[in-house]
Amino acid sequence: MTTHIIGFLFLLATLFSGCGDKDAKPTHTDGSSVVASEKNLAKSDGRATKDGSDLETARIGAMTGTIGEFYVEEHFLDAKHLLFDDINDAIVALRSKQVDYVITAYTTALLASKHNKDIGLLPKKYINEPAAVAVRKGNYELVEKMNAVIHRMKEDGSLADLIERWLEQDGGEYDGPKKPAGADAPVLKVGVAANREPMCFVRRNKIVGLDCELIETIAADMGMRVEYMDMKFSALINAIESGRAEVIISNFTVTEERREKVLFTEDYFTNPQIMITLKGADDMGQDDDASGFFVKIKKSFYNNLIRENRWKLIVEGLKATLIITLFAALLGTIIGALVCAMRMSRNRLINGIARVYIDIMRGTPLLVMLMILFYVVFASTGLSAMIVAIITFALNMAAYSSEMFRTSIESVDPGQKEAGLSMGFTKVRTFIYIILPQAVRKVIPIYKGEVISLLKMTSIVGYIAVVDLTKASDIIRSRTFDAFFPLIVVAIIYFLLSWLLGVGIDYINQKVSSAK
Repeated sequence: MTTHIIGFLFLLATLFSGCGDKDAKPTHTDGSSVVASEKNLAKSDGRATKDGSDLETARIGAMTGTIGEFYVEEHFLDAKHLLFDDINDAIVALRSKQVDYVITAYTTALLASKHNKDIGLLPKKYINEPAAVAVRKGNYELVEKMNAVIHRMKEDGSLADLIERWLEQDGGEYDGPKKPAGADAPVLKVGVAANREPMCFVRRNKIVGLDCELIETIAADMGMRVEYMDMKFSALINAIESGRAEVIISNFTVTEERREKVLFTEDYFTNPQIMITLKGADDMGQDDDASGFFVKIKKSFYNNLIRENRWKLIVEGLKATLIITLFAALLGTIIGALVCAMRMSRNRLINGIARVYIDIMRGTPLLVMLMILFYVVFASTGLSAMIVAIITFALNMAAYSSEMFRTSIESVDPGQKEAGLSMGFTKVRTFIYIILPQAVRKVIPIYKGEVISLLKMTSIVGYIAVVDLTKASDIIRSRTFDAFFPLIVVAIIYFLLSWLLGVGIDYINQKVSSAK
């Protein structure tokens, strides 16, 4: 185990990068929108190594489902497009030189350059698309109510004040009073991708931001309280179509294609899409580079875990991961035993049903199955994302464990069964006291690998708004723009959990094997 941890630290040392500062600020154009001025963008550039002249043939990164993705696909046909589920992954790809440019919202680009001294902003604004609240198709009454509040906020200047407060980049704390809503007020389910500071992000383990204050203000005006569902940006439309969420607000820009799926309120903000790229070596400065390795480790440790009590996100994510793993393993084992019994049945119908079930579960990607069950099968039941995740992983594990159980049982010498029957045992007693103990000893080593795989596969539950270990690291990265430290921490935790699970199951195996 020590060897693995040392390896992780060496990887961290190799990939570690410093942080820098920027002081560019957005310029407001009116009470309902904000755009970046050419002057401030040029100031943020820092003589980047690329100037955008090679965009036609460059490698351009974008976040899946964003307006930036649509733009590069339409305007840079010969460029190589690389899509990422999280903008932080695109920024990591840029810093590791897997892409030449990343197109993203100005607010995100500004924060990325602020936290990474090697990133520069190009001065050109490619799109000035308005952001609006998306509402489930057909709910025109809700759109009208929201429009009335947004219009009033534009008229009295409160929207401009809200934007001003959240977009200040002075290094201080974000500030924003929220209108309280009663605990017994009707719930407005809001889908968000809380990785887009300052629009929507997690601070002190709560979802906050410009978008969040706006939707909470709107909801309070309508006599409602907000309940957030934090998920991948690419899954937001699925959430609203399935009824899991009533509205979406996450710097969600209006496009004709999206109008076919959802309704939009009037716009409240304009956030330009710009390109970021790497700076030249001479423009990055030497301050952070002069810092020692352990100084950098200490700084990252503070920023990613101590500041704003971000370690609590890791703890909560760990709880979710363990709950899903343990309950899914238990339920999957029980269902797997039943499927195994069906698979070994002499009844052709029962046997056929078991075969079809196993083939479907083993032949369908787990992420696809998870989203189908959450957004389609259980969409109208009100089951929580955590319960749906447990059911999905249990059904998947059952397909694999049933075959493990069957092959282990069939590997027991048939003479053992005959000996039991000849001693006067019934078939059931022969199976319980003679066949089963031998089969268990054979299956446990394989079963251990399946449980450990289940633990690691839970890392995909962020797609259905469950904050597990991996999702927690994504949330932290979206605040700190530290590409590797949160991932290294989570990787070590996964390794330790896998090791402990393996030790525990090996212990059980020794006890079973030594039993007479």
